[in-house]
Order: sequence, then C-alpha cells, then structure tokens
Amino acid sequence: MKMPSKRIIAFSVFFTIIFIFLSLSVFEVTANITYDEVLQKITTLLGIIFTVYAFFIGMVIFLENNNPSKTIAWLLVLFLVPVVGFVFYILFGQNVRKKKRFEKKKDIDFQLLSQIAYTQEKILDEIGLFGNDESMVKSRLIKLLLKNSQSPFTVNNNTEVLTNGESTYCSIIDELKKAKHHIHMQYFIIRNDNIGNKIKDILIEKVKSGIEVRLIYDSVGCWKLGRKYINSLKEAGVKVYPFYPVMFPVLSRQLNYRNHRKIIVIDGKVGYIGGINIGDEYLGKNPTLGFWRDTHIKIEGEAIYSLQNIFLKDWYFVSNQLIIDEKYYPKLKHCGEQIIQITSSGPDSDWESILQAYFTMISTAEKRIWITTPYLVPDESILMALKTAALSGIDVRIIIPSKPDHYLVYWASKSHIEELLLAGVKVYTYEKGFIHSKLLLVDGISASIGTANLDIRSFSINFEVNAFIYDNEVVKRLEHDFVMDIKDSKEIILEEHLNRGMYIRFREALGRLFSPLL
Repeated sequence: MKMPSKRIIAFSVFFTIIFIFLSLSVFEVTANITYDEVLQKITTLLGIIFTVYAFFIGMVIFLENNNPSKTIAWLLVLFLVPVVGFVFYILFGQNVRKKKRFEKKKDIDFQLLSQIAYTQEKILDEIGLFGNDESMVKSRLIKLLLKNSQSPFTVNNNTEVLTNGESTYCSIIDELKKAKHHIHMQYFIIRNDNIGNKIKDILIEKVKSGIEVRLIYDSVGCWKLGRKYINSLKEAGVKVYPFYPVMFPVLSRQLNYRNHRKIIVIDGKVGYIGGINIGDEYLGKNPTLGFWRDTHIKIEGEAIYSLQNIFLKDWYFVSNQLIIDEKYYPKLKHCGEQIIQITSSGPDSDWESILQAYFTMISTAEKRIWITTPYLVPDESILMALKTAALSGIDVRIIIPSKPDHYLVYWASKSHIEELLLAGVKVYTYEKGFIHSKLLLVDGISASIGTANLDIRSFSINFEVNAFIYDNEVVKRLEHDFVMDIKDSKEIILEEHLNRGMYIRFREALGRLFSPLL
C-alpha cells in the first residue's frame, strides 16, 4: 500500500486539531460564558493552533529539505504569513529529487549511453583528447559530464548560432518543411498567436503528408494555450502529450518540477536547442519588453543522437510509449569537427549536472568568464566561485536585463549585484530590450548554451538541457555577440549602486529572502 506523504500527514493532523479545538470552543460559547472569557479562550485557542502548526509544518520542512538556506527561508515564510505560507509550501515546497514520481524516467536511462560514457572516459584517461595544457580544461569538463550525467561527447558536428526570434523561427520553419520521416518537438511555452499558429499549421501539414510528428508541451508553461489549439493538432494526427499535467494549478503540488527544455529533432539529423520558446514575444512584439535578445543554436551531426535520447525519455514519461528503433538514429554524413556534449538535468538526476558543469567552468577559468542570464539567482557555490574568480584577477562579466518580466526574481537578481561588484565582477544591464540568453563563455575555449538560467530553479528544480561546446571558432563567434551586447548595455558602477535608496534596498532584501524558493 502506498503511504501518504509526510506533508499530507502533517496537513491532516493540523486541521484535525483545528477542528477539535473549534468544536470545543463552540461548545463552551454555548454554555453562557462571558464575552471576556470567550476572547480569552479564543486567544488561547489560536496560540495552541499556531504552536501545533509550527511544530508539524516545521518537522515536515526539516525532513524534506537538506539545504539549510532553503529550510530557513521556508520557515520564515511559514511563520511570518502562516496561512499563505502554508499554501505556498503546498504548491512549491516539496523536494522530490530522487523521489518515486520520476523513477519512471530513470528506469529507461538507456544503458547504451552509460556504456558509451564509460568507454569515452577510459579513452580520455589512456590517450587524452587534447594535445595542449590549455585545452586540458575541456577534458576535465568532458569527464565530469561523462560521470555525472552519462553525456557522451560527439565530434562530428556543425552548429549555427541564432541570436533572435526572427532568425531562429526562419531556420526552424525551413527545416520543418524539409522533414521526411519525423519531427520531435518539446517546449516549455507555446502561444496561440501568429508564430504559434504558423508552426501548428506546418505540423498539421507534415503529419497529413505521412510524417511522424510528436509534441511535448509543459502543462504549466502552456496553461494559456487552450484546448482548441491542442485538439486541432490531435485531430490532424499529431501525437501530443502534456508534461506532468496540472488539473488545478491554484491548489496543485506540481507547479514545481516543470520541463523547461526547448528541443526540436528533425529526421534524427537536425536539431535545435536554446532559450527561445514559441510565441510572438520572442519576435519583439511584447510592448513592455520590446526587442528580444536570445541565443539558440541549430545543430547538425552526432550531438543530435543525445537530443533524441532526451526527447524520447521524456516521451516515455508522458506517454508510456518506449521508442528505441534505430530508424530514429540514422547514419550521418560528415558534418564538421565541432565537439559537443548535450547534457540534461532535473529532479530525476542523481547529480545537479548543469550546476556542477557551471561550477567547473568558472573555477577552472584562467582568463575570462562571460555570462548572460535573464535571472541572476545563483546558489552559494556559484556565487562564491564567481567572486573568487574576480578577486583572483579573472575578467568576470555578467549581462542581465534592465527590466523585469518577473518582479520578485528581478529583485532577487538585483540583490546579488553589490557583493559581485565589491569582488570585482562587472555587471551590465541590457538596455536595447530584454535579454533572455543563457550563455556561459570561458577563456575562449568552451561555451554553454541552453535552457538553464543562472538560478536555483534551473539548477535543482526544473528539467533543463544545455549544449557544452568545445570549439574555438564557435566560442569566438559567441564572444563577438557578447561584446556587441555589452555595447547595448549599461555598466553598473559600484559608487552609484551603493547610493540606491532604501525602497530599492527593501525590494532587493525581499527578493533575496525568497531567492532559495524561486
């Protein structure tokens, strides 16, 4: 028999006690006691209820969380705003990493990938992959990702960097129209707008022509999409499934652990990964955010096998359909010489693989660390690594948005700026529009592009996927884009930042307080 969770037990006990005490109070009120006695008994009753509440809920949080800062933050929320805090913990608080609800995904973690990773690790140990000391950093990162996520490195690849919605959608639409066997798509957000309907029409056209089309959408990210959009795809023959459905989002425990991945695989030969979802705002049509700056990449080559594996594992999770046919992994022609590792992470991972990769890239840097991120809410390890790198003389630069798309996260991001500036990190706010790019560049030799933000949610809570690229020419191109973004940004000056007002400091403190929960 399946045992109820600790949270449900605490919830039941808590409200059972409330019911008992309220019943007793009603009984006594009917016994003709005085008004003052009623007030005194109600005060005593509330005190007992709050004590029981604090004990049971506190125990649940201590048992379910092994992160001290997160535990303290939740306790503060629960004690400062008891009822609201409890509801928020129901929605966002449970730690499900390694819990059974995601074991299904781990059970089909293809053994072939694990064997390939082991073999590649042995090759690196015995003969090495790179021939100079500078590039040994690449080898160290490759070994890490082989061990913590069984992510094979692939050497036959070519990439195209896409820097905004217009170029990304043009490329995607062109390749979708060329599909001959299958289209696999997975998105966090899909909008029922112009670009959303344009892509929907292409998928319907392709499935009617005999092409296999599969689509996974996140049920929270696509909450506003509507049944009509989904049903039109299904009726045409597109196989569509939501990821981790939420029936009652206001009361659901499942608002955490969202699938934040953006993946397209076409015919097992061409793929896309990056920060751009499907919606008109990514074309700069949001009047508040304006021009949308992002980074997406088109990949041709063996790295597509890894993207395909990630998609098909998620497909099995949502549909219970296991697909391992070789036709989804066709033989590929020579595409290029670029070395790429595709790495995924999520609550089902044994390790926080992308977090560990970021930490390794930052801590092994010798010259420069350049970052763009829409949300700057790092955990303590990344924050310390960035400050230590800057204090040791490494050129550390971070570009963040100048305007919020989520206010509390924006304030939390701003709260980290002062200590970064004091350590020597240069922080810039992007002024041309809104920057949503998730990019980490180190020493001109390695890069990470994908869906993971520099925040706790991406590192520990959501399902993410990143491409780690070990190619000097690609990194050089990305560095050029970064320099162009600097020109469209404003540097935050320490002296000016220290003079910000009390209201701004209060907002930042509020955001910082909740940052372990964001």
